[in-house]
Amino acid sequence: MKQALQLKMGQHLTMTPQLQQAIRLLQLSTLDLQQEIQEALESNPMLEITEEDSASDNAADQASSEAEVSNHESVSASATTAESEEIQAADSDWNDDIPSELSTDSNWEDTYQTVSSSSASSHDFSDMEMESNDTADETLQGHLSWQLNLTPMSRVDELIATSLIDGINVDGYLNVELDSILEYFHQQDDEELKDVELDEIEAVLRRIQQFDPPGVAARNLSECLAIQLKQLPEDTEYRPEALKVVTQYIHLLGNHDYKQLMRKARIREPQLLQAINLIRTLNPKPGSMITSSQSEYVIPDVLVYKEKDAWQVTLNPEVAPKLRINDGYADLIKRADSSPDNTYLKNHLQEARWFIKSLLSRNDTLMKVTREIVRRQEGFLENGDEAMRPMVLHDIAEAVEMHESTISRVTTQKYMHTPRGIFELKYFFSSHVTTVNGGTCSSTAIRALIKKLVIAENPVKPLSDNKIALLLEEQGINVARRTIAKYRESLSIPPSNERKRLV
Repeated sequence: MKQALQLKMGQHLTMTPQLQQAIRLLQLSTLDLQQEIQEALESNPMLEITEEDSASDNAADQASSEAEVSNHESVSASATTAESEEIQAADSDWNDDIPSELSTDSNWEDTYQTVSSSSASSHDFSDMEMESNDTADETLQGHLSWQLNLTPMSRVDELIATSLIDGINVDGYLNVELDSILEYFHQQDDEELKDVELDEIEAVLRRIQQFDPPGVAARNLSECLAIQLKQLPEDTEYRPEALKVVTQYIHLLGNHDYKQLMRKARIREPQLLQAINLIRTLNPKPGSMITSSQSEYVIPDVLVYKEKDAWQVTLNPEVAPKLRINDGYADLIKRADSSPDNTYLKNHLQEARWFIKSLLSRNDTLMKVTREIVRRQEGFLENGDEAMRPMVLHDIAEAVEMHESTISRVTTQKYMHTPRGIFELKYFFSSHVTTVNGGTCSSTAIRALIKKLVIAENPVKPLSDNKIALLLEEQGINVARRTIAKYRESLSIPPSNERKRLV
């Protein structure tokens, strides 16, 4: 094969380090972004937080730094201009709206107008942090062990009780078989444990079943409800009927087969209705009363509010601290100085400018996408889920002239605070179905209509999926029965036979 030289022209995107950093920051959630900013502040001396609350302190610090480095101002200005031109050439295709030149005294507010934060926000945060550290989640096993320590028992019975408590799951049910506990004790070298009988383990189990919360250590739902009913006063109205239902006919109650239940239990409809109401006051998962998971708080990235009959979108000022370049360190940089200290400062100054520019680019993209979403979903903001318009990533990407992958990154784990609540940006994207008149209807709106129909249905004769499809067809929405079933399951709405009630 003969070798030859050829000259070709083409276009391709070069993934510069600053572009890679901007893309990575774009897909970070709020918590991850705050962590990233904190790491940057700790590793880069050129970055600092703009403190709005201490304006007088900042003025004093600025005056002292100006007096200290006044002889380097002209040199710093030249270095800033040269490096800003290099950054502009590398990042021009990422975001044209962000200023390519960021001076050493760049402030966050120079590019974004944010809502002024309260002066007491830092105090509120510290109080909330101290409050969260004062509380500790209590486990169900710890709660039961605490009661066991207060209960007089023999050594063997206490070992049996400990084994039973270890076998209780978070819902409060006993997951281990008594025979397996008995077999374990018989394998021990202790002679007293080898003599343990099954009835001893059952006796200890009955004692644990009297612990708090009521119904704990039950082996099934029937036993759990029966334990709670037996702990009620004997003169509790309809207690015997409820006990009969949960111990003998729990399967009929679960299937809502009330006719057969009344016939087999020989209970009339009024008495059965009152017994069922009593059963509904019980807790099928007693362990949930003790086991508590730590609350997870969602911090919105953008705030949406209506002002003068127009929807406004602003960045949440509490999401991330406002950054700027430290003037004192930046002015210490000397031109044409290749000493290790000067090179160290120059490298960190460039990294600081890239980091601030990437943050500005991230927020600018987030604002563009959010404004377009709000413009298209004003009906939802005004009237709720039923007015949600169908929308896909391509629609927003075409409107803001970005790639769909960028829209996907900016809408993942980003949240919007609206008068109707806090929603992830992904929530506003949904598929659609065709209406009778040739239009489209969002799947979110269809789910809202299904939920509305189920809430208004007759509990004695609930609506089937086919009936819901016919009712939606009357409103001009063509939805298949299997699609109704899929949407109903996504809303955690049981089928019609499980929604049936006596009254």
